[in-house]
Amino acid sequence: MRKHGKPETDFQGNYYKDNTEFQKQGPITKVVMNHDTSKMVSSIHEALVKCGAHDGMVPMIEDGTITNIQSSGVREKIGEAISAGKLKGLAIMRSHGGRIRAIQTGETVIDISFIGAPTCDDYGNCKGVGGKSDCGVLSYSFVDGNHANKVVAVTDCLVPFPNYPADINMTKVDYVCVVDQIGIPEKIASGAAKPTTDVRKLMMADYCTQVVVNTPYFKDGFAYQTGVGGASIASAASLGKIMKERGIKMGFAVGGMSKGMCDLLDEGLVGKLLDTQDFDTSAVESVKRPNHHRISAGAYANPFNKGAFVNKLDYVVLAALEIDVNFNCNVVVGSDGVITGAQGGHPDAAMGAKCTIVISPLVQGRIPAICSNVTTVTTPGESVDIVVTDYGVAVNPARQDLLDALKKANCVPLKTIEELRDIAYSITGEPEPVQFGDRVVGIIEGRDGTIMDVVRQVKPFTFKEA
Repeated sequence: MRKHGKPETDFQGNYYKDNTEFQKQGPITKVVMNHDTSKMVSSIHEALVKCGAHDGMVPMIEDGTITNIQSSGVREKIGEAISAGKLKGLAIMRSHGGRIRAIQTGETVIDISFIGAPTCDDYGNCKGVGGKSDCGVLSYSFVDGNHANKVVAVTDCLVPFPNYPADINMTKVDYVCVVDQIGIPEKIASGAAKPTTDVRKLMMADYCTQVVVNTPYFKDGFAYQTGVGGASIASAASLGKIMKERGIKMGFAVGGMSKGMCDLLDEGLVGKLLDTQDFDTSAVESVKRPNHHRISAGAYANPFNKGAFVNKLDYVVLAALEIDVNFNCNVVVGSDGVITGAQGGHPDAAMGAKCTIVISPLVQGRIPAICSNVTTVTTPGESVDIVVTDYGVAVNPARQDLLDALKKANCVPLKTIEELRDIAYSITGEPEPVQFGDRVVGIIEGRDGTIMDVVRQVKPFTFKEA
């Protein structure tokens, strides 16, 4: 993957590039007319050779082989290495929609894309189901298939031609490589993607449900997205009960799917699931059902489309590592300054939805989640409408309509965001600001390509005593 140019300017607001025009970047395409041409290769190494892999394209941070990283975010050892300044270049972190924008505009050029396919035929038709390592959908690979100069499908289940309907079409694929195993489906479900029994999270789930059902967009046909945290899953389940009681059905749900949302589909409470990622094996199986549809990540969230599904959302329920008194959210950098998460679709859905709800415990460990200033801004406060915590609910002052609705309903304990911060600090003490060096090691891109924030090389982190 090669980088052309850098973000052009600082973030200028959510609608800075609305109605602008651009020419989409197209891939270099090799013509295949001979019916005897085989796309099969014996190994990844052979695929690399055939694709013309060369210096500047691939592997290792500390030895300097990998010099730049572009990603939604990174975790654990890679995040620690970048935060410590071991990456020679920059880590550029984008939202799901922002990644597709960067590829389509030509800001990022992909030389070779390797697409893991649970099933594939010898001509490159790929699907996310039907094999031994099913993942459900291949939504994030769709843009790679469309725009990478060379595309290699890697599968552990070669099936007869044609493998249809295909998620990634043979017209996009140069080579097919069969390996022993591409993944472990049982590990798709993380601990976060399971129902919670935590009393605190259940309380937040109830607050979240009450916020949804007592605001103006909760009516028949409403559109919804939720995350896979325990509180979010519990909120979706309790929302389903109220929908039954009131005779209200959800028009569609979009984004990553888990068992809870698939259960609502089975109960007839949701018209359609528009799936970009499956968080458990139940969701993987559900993809095979009517009204559970695969969509590309571009259709989901690309801000430079002629319209994305996030723009049609009524509600989105999201999580965050930190939220500050200006409603800015941080989902990438830990309060110790170390890169530990990913933007994912957070900025995309937050901007698109009519009502964006961010749900978080007031204190996580000994760390205040509500603070004066987030360590790094990943989603701007103008995109966030309501913050739900276990100590109360804060409404962005810009949304007086929502505040009035919740006051009238008297359904949740309302507090200002400053009050929530003060309660958090009374429990943990006010944290010392993270000590950063001068060197910029990462850029948080806004979904439109402007610079939302930067990440600097980290120094040790300490707390003031309470």
